[in-house]
Amino acid sequence: MEKASNLLLKLSRRLFNNLDEQEIFVETLIHPKPFHPCILWCKEKPKDSPFSVETPTVWQPQFIDRLSLGEKPGQHPLHEQGYFYCLDFSSVFAASTLLTIPSPVKLVFDMCAAPGGKSIFAWKCLQPELLISNEVIGKRLGMLISNLKRCQINSSVVVSKDSTLFAERIPLSSHLVIVDAPCTGQSLLAKGGKAPGCFHPTAINKSANRQKRIIANSAQVVAPQGYLSYMTCTYSPEENEEVCEWFLERFPQFKAVEISHLQSYQSHLTSVPCYRMFPQDRLGAGAFTVLFKNTDEGEKNKVDMEALSAVWMNIAITSPTSQ
Repeated sequence: MEKASNLLLKLSRRLFNNLDEQEIFVETLIHPKPFHPCILWCKEKPKDSPFSVETPTVWQPQFIDRLSLGEKPGQHPLHEQGYFYCLDFSSVFAASTLLTIPSPVKLVFDMCAAPGGKSIFAWKCLQPELLISNEVIGKRLGMLISNLKRCQINSSVVVSKDSTLFAERIPLSSHLVIVDAPCTGQSLLAKGGKAPGCFHPTAINKSANRQKRIIANSAQVVAPQGYLSYMTCTYSPEENEEVCEWFLERFPQFKAVEISHLQSYQSHLTSVPCYRMFPQDRLGAGAFTVLFKNTDEGEKNKVDMEALSAVWMNIAITSPTSQ
């Protein structure tokens, strides 16, 4: 425990130059306090909300409500009926980069989709003709499928394969690929959860290497002039800014997009336009987010649904057989 504490202190010094900021960051993780519940309205929001709602941030989309402390939206009947999805407000922060993507959007591919929050956010925000949600970890598939079905996410398909398969089978096909990357999950501590070993260099390096492999494969799925959204729920620079810098060096056709509504959250650890929310901001447990654009010109490849039909499990397909 003392070693973990030392590692946390070391991280705080890397993240913040100011001693007061270091101390409040560490305090927020050691003695976590509850954050406001947050919901994403999948169906039209009722004129009279059944919940007590906080004043929205200037960048908060209309289909998101941050609720008062003590509200328990997951126990409300509207939740079971699929009216809304419960999520951490940090997820809203991370996914808010998608608000800048112009319409129309034909195909959205969520590479690391479970439990489904980013897929549902993208579906609500962009209304794509087809949403493909991939989850390689089998035991997380049930939760993903259940959430997409409950929230009645139309034109959606669930897939369970490694990212290398999609780089090979459907290159240059997706207008948007979302990579909510598996990470050390350090922000779980800010919510009172456990993340054993999350500050250990071995765990961080292993996670960063996996993230680089996933983002490299995902980049090959992005269509010309399409977008790649990368995000994590962890604090280590190795899993965030350093992954972005590594990626841009190896895929020079991608450029990071400046997100005007997140300018005040710009990371001071890099010159790349990427954005961080910290738990001491008291909005959410913390997140990192960046949006890349594929600047190449050219035609988007079509996805042959029938050719890939053996790869996935259907929830619902109401779109044509190719995109």
